[in-house]
Amino acid sequence: MSTNAKDLRNPLKRARGLGSSQFGVGHWWTQRVTAVALIVLVLWFVTLVLGLLHADYATARAAVAKPWNAVLLIAFVITVFWHAVLGLQVVIEDYVHTRWKEIVLLVAIKFIAVLSVLASTLAVLRIALGA
Repeated sequence: MSTNAKDLRNPLKRARGLGSSQFGVGHWWTQRVTAVALIVLVLWFVTLVLGLLHADYATARAAVAKPWNAVLLIAFVITVFWHAVLGLQVVIEDYVHTRWKEIVLLVAIKFIAVLSVLASTLAVLRIALGA
C-alpha cells in the first residue's frame, strides 16, 4: 500500500503517472459557457427564422446582410460547432476504448468542425458584404 495515508491513488496509476490532467475543469466550463451562449443565440435565431418564414429570397438575404444579424449569425455558427466538438469529444473519450480510433475520431471531428465554420462564415460574409 502507499506510505502516505492521504494518497488514495491506485498504485498502477501512480506508476504510470496518470494524475490530474489539469484540463477537465476548463473543458467543463467552456462547455457550460457555450451552452449559455447558445440559449441566447438560439432564441435570436428562431426569432429571425420565424420572421422570415413567408419572406422571399431577397428579403431573407437583406435580413442576413444587416450588420448585427450577420455578426450574430457568425457567432451562432462558431458557438454551435464549438459546443458540438466539446460534447462529441467527451462522448468519444468515454466510449471509444481503442486509442488509435479515438485519436482518428477526435481529429476528424475537429477538422470537419473547422471546415464547416469556415464555410459558414464565408457564406455569411459574402451575403453581408454584398458579393
